[in-house]
Amino acid sequence: MTKRTIPSRRFIKPSFNSLIEKKRDGQEFTQEEIRYIIDSTLDEEIPKHQLAALLVTIFFQQMSAQETAILTEELMLSGEVIDLSHIAKPKIDKYSTGGVGDKTSLVLVPLAMASGVVVPMMSGVEHDYIISPLEKLSSIPGFKSHLSIDAFKSQLAKIGGAIVEQDEKLAPADAKFYELRKETGTIPSLPLITGSVLSRKLAEGSEGLVIDVKWGNGSFIKDLEQAKQLARSMTRVGRSLKRRCVALVTDMNQPLGDTVGTALEVKEAIQLLKGEGPEDMKELVLKLGMEIVRLAGVAGSTLSAKQTVQRHLTDGSALEKFKELVKAQGGDVAYIDNPDKFPAAKHIRKLPAPKRGYVHTINAAMIARGVHLLGAGVEKAGDKVDYSVGVSEIKKVGTQVKQGEPLMMIHYNDESKLETALNYFKDAYRLAPKRPTPPPLVVERVA
Repeated sequence: MTKRTIPSRRFIKPSFNSLIEKKRDGQEFTQEEIRYIIDSTLDEEIPKHQLAALLVTIFFQQMSAQETAILTEELMLSGEVIDLSHIAKPKIDKYSTGGVGDKTSLVLVPLAMASGVVVPMMSGVEHDYIISPLEKLSSIPGFKSHLSIDAFKSQLAKIGGAIVEQDEKLAPADAKFYELRKETGTIPSLPLITGSVLSRKLAEGSEGLVIDVKWGNGSFIKDLEQAKQLARSMTRVGRSLKRRCVALVTDMNQPLGDTVGTALEVKEAIQLLKGEGPEDMKELVLKLGMEIVRLAGVAGSTLSAKQTVQRHLTDGSALEKFKELVKAQGGDVAYIDNPDKFPAAKHIRKLPAPKRGYVHTINAAMIARGVHLLGAGVEKAGDKVDYSVGVSEIKKVGTQVKQGEPLMMIHYNDESKLETALNYFKDAYRLAPKRPTPPPLVVERVA
């Protein structure tokens, strides 16, 4: 556990009202003031309505780079900080702002493990209708997503990787912030995202972080410039806290890969771990994987990083590490050896193209909502996730289709859920007579 430093001079506690007014007027908070806000949040001394007002003023007035760095550190120190110094290998984690069909974590963690990098991945709740890596992994019978901190550390030392639930002892002040951010519409605040993500990731014990900042209609960051600003904010704050950080800004204006669902995505991840699978996923796994091994110091040059990643994907070593991780967390490895064991939906039907043309745009969020409605997400307490539902064989932007040709295949069990989901799927696609230029998958690298 890292200890807080004691302020050098005596700190006179300001009123919460004066802090709100200070930020409203565009002034910067001192380290003592930020610490006081965090401590008051933890002790529940600050009334909820005033904390809500404070988050809204931060949303509109922003925070400087220095304020954001202090906020991040104070959020991190609000709870336990895991010490992994007893593990000699480099410890690098990967974080994504969440995307539709994004199963890169399921591939990158074992890939990094095979490359000699330890990956301490704790996964939180995703925004809106995005399915988290843990929800996908829970389609493997027996898989346990919750580990105690001691079990987490032990697994990392033994096999070099873990994908588990965020432990509530880590950055508890951020958890309180996050609940209120959802209620106040301040989720997209750049300093608050930076503080939230980095405080949790650095409390896990990682020495470095590779960040995938997604922008587009399938992300909560719709604006490319805002995504670039977030990538810069995170890498800058990471560096100021003495952690190695690299961010890639990537496109989320269409689903990643060919599938959206839970078991369907795990099956696609297994394909990728065999060196197969869709080209866009292969490209992203390769680029993020190269960043991880370079940040870890396992590979010196771009070429050796590329060769390392490609070798472990094609020689089966990354797949073996995935099996090791699944087994360590109680999952049935037979499902990895034979993906046909995963439950299949009772019905599969195509979404026919309404006319001839090219796929011009796809609204990834609408596809995610449709899949959620089929049963891949939990609508209310007590609902069970249906691991067999989802969509596959998604036609991508720039693809030419004939009238009636399938834009995707829909896997479903419940006819009553299908009708509403179908409306989302139909509305997600726009066809046009001319071939569009698909946007690049990786827009910018920020280091």
